Amino acid sequence: MANCCEDKSCEIDAMRDSHGRVLWIVFAINAAMFFVEGSAGLIAHSIALLADALDMLGDALVYGLSLFALARSARWQTVAALVKGGVMLALGLGVLGTAAYKAFHPVMPGIETMGIVGVLALIANLVCFFLLYRSRGHNLNMSSSWLCSRNDLIANVGVLLAASSIYLLASRWPDIIVGALISGVFLSSALNVLRQSLKALRAPVSSR
Repeated sequence: MANCCEDKSCEIDAMRDSHGRVLWIVFAINAAMFFVEGSAGLIAHSIALLADALDMLGDALVYGLSLFALARSARWQTVAALVKGGVMLALGLGVLGTAAYKAFHPVMPGIETMGIVGVLALIANLVCFFLLYRSRGHNLNMSSSWLCSRNDLIANVGVLLAASSIYLLASRWPDIIVGALISGVFLSSALNVLRQSLKALRAPVSSR
């Protein structure tokens, strides 16, 4: 046991255990918030809440893939990051399409529900953000997970801004615009993750 702490493999095992605990926690938070925000979005007819709920579901899948890749080789972690980039890209396109649909099917969102659930989602994502922050530079897998968490905070602030703007302007358009902006953020991040993953996959075998 005394020599174990001097062994680099033990340090790696300890790091993996730490990453695993963090990922399980953020996975549970995002999965729970998907149901909360999704239900609230349907009740409030809010595209911003539905977009954020879809993001929560996507992140739950992302963290699940991260857990899958955690105990595997660097190449497996790169492949997992590539899949995560694809998920983020699909979600961004999905939100953009939903925002376009809502533009032609006007329904005034429920601002009280948007505000309350938006604050709850912001608190949940702040917890995830700080849990992932310390591990963000360890590998591509954890870096892309932290990137998802950072995007969540942007989306949460957008939901709250949309709710405030709807109240002040008595218009549904802030909800639609925020939904479109959320999709833009995720499309940009998805392309970034995909570029990094493809670059790593093209690297020489000896460097993986």
